[in-house]
Amino acid sequence: MKEIILCKFGEIALKGLNKSNFESTLVKNVRRRLKTIGNFELEKAQSTLYVTPADENADIDLALDSLKKVFGIVKLYKALELDKSMDAILNDSLDYLSDALSDASTFKVTAKRADKRFNVTSPQICIDLGERILQTFPHLSVDVHEPDVTVSVEIREKSAFVNAMKFDGAGGLPVGTGGRALLLLSGGIDSPVAGYMMAKRGVHIQAVHFEAPPYTSERARLKVEKLAEKISLYCGDVYFYCVPFTEIQLAIRDNCPNELFTVIMRRLMMEITQRIADEQDCSAIITGESLGQVASQTMSAVVCTDAACRMPVFRPCIGLDKSEIVKIANRIDTFDTSVLPYEDCCTVFTPKHPKTRPTVAEVEAAQNAFDFEPLIAKAIENISGKMIRCGENSVNL
Repeated sequence: MKEIILCKFGEIALKGLNKSNFESTLVKNVRRRLKTIGNFELEKAQSTLYVTPADENADIDLALDSLKKVFGIVKLYKALELDKSMDAILNDSLDYLSDALSDASTFKVTAKRADKRFNVTSPQICIDLGERILQTFPHLSVDVHEPDVTVSVEIREKSAFVNAMKFDGAGGLPVGTGGRALLLLSGGIDSPVAGYMMAKRGVHIQAVHFEAPPYTSERARLKVEKLAEKISLYCGDVYFYCVPFTEIQLAIRDNCPNELFTVIMRRLMMEITQRIADEQDCSAIITGESLGQVASQTMSAVVCTDAACRMPVFRPCIGLDKSEIVKIANRIDTFDTSVLPYEDCCTVFTPKHPKTRPTVAEVEAAQNAFDFEPLIAKAIENISGKMIRCGENSVNL
């Protein structure tokens, strides 16, 4: 007998002829995620990944916590692997089930025979195990509709598995199956959520941050690195690019209409990000914009920003209000870091009265009145970068 983790696939099961590619990517992601935790054996069968500790040093509880954040897994179960016999199911599983059943009032039993050669039918397994549970835990009663605990039995080719501890997985698609994209990662609440949401659709994320020293501090940059570390628990390894942006912002301030400062700044950020994307084989840009949240995120301003883009810009937060974004940020543990009071380059030189309905023609005319190209080239030449490895970094603020 030994305890294992069963990882149930989500929408991967619907992928038809491409299913094997999604499953293979998920297995690779799980293997990477468990590498620093211990030695585990992985076996895939019938839309389930079996994660088995290979030695006594493999921490199954740490593995479970880590696997809850792996996209592509919809449910996880801690299960007991038993000999494939009714005697083992009825006698050896009760101690294991006691933690889940002791504090419950109602239960039910479900059974699935993937191995149809097993000589007891699924309904009979449920009846026999249910009777044994009632004898052992007389405080329980059966509720087949809304039980406190569902005990599940699976009969596979080599073993039987019994479980009563179910956990929600991250859902979505395995990271790496949806292409590569660059996330504009600021120190705010929205952009880490946007990165998380696109990684959930299988996109491999790299991050670009714009800093403006001395107007922004080293702590501001470390804060954003911490956010990259937080989302790496879901997104996997994140390469973090830091772009020096002070000279460009000063040039915008000194040479462009004040009310167009923010939208021109966004366009130049997009230009630099696209050049990084071209070098890194990324096909899209991700931002945390929410329609109407600030002046630079009105529909007119977004149109002006997109006019400077040669690749798709994904805005997964565009239809969410602030409370919905904050709810996700709290769930993925980025909110408390995002609200730390360290300045962001997007707040430097912000105009008091930004134009909320700019036109593409006036923005392009204002931007083209000054040659930003040498400053763009200089900023790109001085980009710094580092790999934020999933679960291995610790940025202290």
